[in-house]
Amino acid sequence: MIEVTDHDGVAILSLSHGPVNALDLEILTELPNALAQVADARAVVLTGAGRCFSAGVDLKRIIDGGAGYARDFIPALSTAAFAWFTHPKPTVAAVNGHALAGGCVLAAAADVALMSGGTIGLTELAAGVPFPTVPLEIMRHACAAVSSLVLTAKTIGPAEAVAIGLVDRAVIPEELMAAALAQAEKLATVRSEVYALSKKQVQQPAVHRIESLRALDDPAVTDIWASESTRDFLVEFMASLGRK
Repeated sequence: MIEVTDHDGVAILSLSHGPVNALDLEILTELPNALAQVADARAVVLTGAGRCFSAGVDLKRIIDGGAGYARDFIPALSTAAFAWFTHPKPTVAAVNGHALAGGCVLAAAADVALMSGGTIGLTELAAGVPFPTVPLEIMRHACAAVSSLVLTAKTIGPAEAVAIGLVDRAVIPEELMAAALAQAEKLATVRSEVYALSKKQVQQPAVHRIESLRALDDPAVTDIWASESTRDFLVEFMASLGRK
């Protein structure tokens, strides 16, 4: 579900899971393992195979899996997002298409995000589910406009995403991977131990908030995701989108 390739010491991780790279328990479990596999790479680029970066959580799996699946899913989502956010080497997101909900979080969790098309945004509230602590604090760290993105559930294109600081640069599709690799190479010129420590220092307030709030907030978040009322809402939400 995650293709790993090497480009002169820069690892490329390609999400390759169905037509829109939806996030389910399996791919989220695989992401920390893939990052461990490329621990010696000078930098890491994350992108999506096909036409999407990631359209976010696989809501059908949440519906079909019931409460037990949801209770396993939330910690897996948090673990994967945190592993990507805190990976000590330089990280670049090459956002090649829609990056919604959890896909938006993965894009924002990179040190640098480049975007070539599609839309990006936090659509969780439209789907009737709240944010776990880790994704919310990653977004608070990454973008000053997080309140608007969370509470309106709006999606925006590359130009507006750059304007609000959600992504760093918009590029044309044909140049996305070359630009992402060039950015990764540039970041990797910094001594690795210096980069890792500096990144840790920059992220320290977000990590401290995660450590202090996760145990307080996530039980209630998980209860809502696992509830029958959420399942019913998701069934109606998916039907309104023309999906079953």
